[in-house]
Amino acid sequence: MSITELQAAHAAALTQFFQELPDGDITFIKEDVTDPERVRTWADATGGATRWVAVDGDRVAGYVAIVRLSGWSDHVGELRLVVHPDSRGTGLGGQLARHAFSQALEAGLSKLVVELVADQEHALEMFLKLGFTGEALLRDHIRDRDGGLRDLVVLAHHVDTNWAAMTAVGLADELGSS
Repeated sequence: MSITELQAAHAAALTQFFQELPDGDITFIKEDVTDPERVRTWADATGGATRWVAVDGDRVAGYVAIVRLSGWSDHVGELRLVVHPDSRGTGLGGQLARHAFSQALEAGLSKLVVELVADQEHALEMFLKLGFTGEALLRDHIRDRDGGLRDLVVLAHHVDTNWAAMTAVGLADELGSS
């Protein structure tokens, strides 16, 4: 499996990837991934987002994006990550997150944020291991497809501060090699 920057050649496989996600997953993705035309435009887009796919043959197994915020928050990137249900529990999510993290560093971002539904324990654990910390808990902030309200957790990684500490103890090398 390889992680590569999203290109036009991946559009059909990425559209298929999103179509295979459970409805519950689609509910918590900010962008309308059910629109194939929107997915196709991502490969050509230059406006603040960089996107990668984990490709296994001709199949997309995972997707990650860094969306640079604008204006006074242009030093911040929002990390968005989705792994196909068949590939969950394999470590792919961590690989995608580390890849996006290193790319965000290269792009000069000094802070990354990720928004998660509060009960996504495995995802929370993964991001905490990568050095993200809690920034906010927004109660009843998300409405699921059944109308139920769910809590949203915002995690952040202050790259400048944390990167220096990680370098001092040798974790930066491990992060870059994963």
